[in-house]
Amino acid sequence: MAPIGHWVFNTRMNTEATLASHAGRLNSADPLLPSADPFAGHGGEATAFDARDGDSSAAGLAIRTEVAANSRDSLWRALVEHRLTVRLSGPAPAKSLARILTRWEDHLAEVAPRGDWDTAAVVPRPSRDPAGSAELLRHGFAPVRVLAVRPADRLTAPGPAAEPGVRIRPAEEGDLATAVELYTELQRYDAQFGLVTLRENANQLLTEDLAGQLGRTEPTVWIAELYGRPLGLLRLQFPPETGWIAPYVSADRVGYLSSLHVAEAARSSGVGTALAAHAHQLFDEVGVDAVLLHHALANPTSTPFWCGQGYRPLWTYWYRRPAVR
Repeated sequence: MAPIGHWVFNTRMNTEATLASHAGRLNSADPLLPSADPFAGHGGEATAFDARDGDSSAAGLAIRTEVAANSRDSLWRALVEHRLTVRLSGPAPAKSLARILTRWEDHLAEVAPRGDWDTAAVVPRPSRDPAGSAELLRHGFAPVRVLAVRPADRLTAPGPAAEPGVRIRPAEEGDLATAVELYTELQRYDAQFGLVTLRENANQLLTEDLAGQLGRTEPTVWIAELYGRPLGLLRLQFPPETGWIAPYVSADRVGYLSSLHVAEAARSSGVGTALAAHAHQLFDEVGVDAVLLHHALANPTSTPFWCGQGYRPLWTYWYRRPAVR
């Protein structure tokens, strides 16, 4: 066993050195990662941890966030999330990370109820920096969600290719019921993968959310018709409304693809590809440098589909739900 002095906790000098080394680590791992920590300041009171093992070290910041059960955010996450942001330094930081995870688990046991499905422990990690993945698995975490990125491709031919029988148009006020139905299908499907939570008030929340988006001068919700039947839904965010997500990528103008869903009756018909191509054309028209979207890693349709559309993981979110088992 290593001597007690081998591990150094909560010292400002070690933490600052770890942060500086971590920044260089990310820059070399992925040029699309931001220089500043996008998770800083998101939440309430923070608890800090740090550990060192030889030439390697880790620093962690634990924060608790909560959303109301009657908020639209409650549809896509647990009501309470305990997030640990980690910075790793040195050639072999896994042991330091394991030490921090153990200390964080002791902390969670004191502040989170055992077995509550509406709590989650979350560790976001840069997708191209896999260090510590085995330690996360040992502590019961799984890679559940990714924030994927698609840099703008200015060399592609202008305009998407037409798909036979597919027509894409802005959603109108009369499309509200259809849009809610398609969005509900998407939520029910994604709930299988442990992130989305089905709520009793989901229909009301989705209706209120979509009603505020339909009929805008600059459309953000689009309907795809297949031979006249509305079977696809697309929802987008453009700058400056993407200010909440822009800090997660190194790009000046960021678009966000909020959702894309195709009804089961239209799967493999080209509707999804047509919607994605339409979204990319709209983002190109407003000069977006990169597009971001979230998707569930275990989703057998989303992961290969978005890869085929030019997206790749930027941030991977490791989840354990409930937070304390």
